[in-house]
Amino acid sequence: MPKILVVDDESDVCDFVRNFFQERGYTVITALNGEEALSSVKRDKPQLVLLDVKMKGMDGIAVLKHIKDIDKAVKVIMVTALGDQERINEASKLGACDYITKPLMLDYLERAVEQNLK
Repeated sequence: MPKILVVDDESDVCDFVRNFFQERGYTVITALNGEEALSSVKRDKPQLVLLDVKMKGMDGIAVLKHIKDIDKAVKVIMVTALGDQERINEASKLGACDYITKPLMLDYLERAVEQNLK
């Protein structure tokens, strides 16, 4: 099964998403900030990253830029509570393959992950 990295500064969100995908047979790694996420991308080589846009310290847009510098093949789905069209456009230009808003709808999230891992 593919490896997913979940990046969110809220540990309960990381735990919730990790448990959901582990129950479906995925290998799931979590990171609570941008620096942890970049270390994990280098070390663990995930196929897909679920990346929160708004985080303390390095935000998701900056993390996305660095992820694509490390490995252009990694799929990145941006996750946010904001419906900010400007950020959606910026993330798309930087290589994000999808954009999901919180609260997370698990059916939609699972479909987005499956489609982007094909």
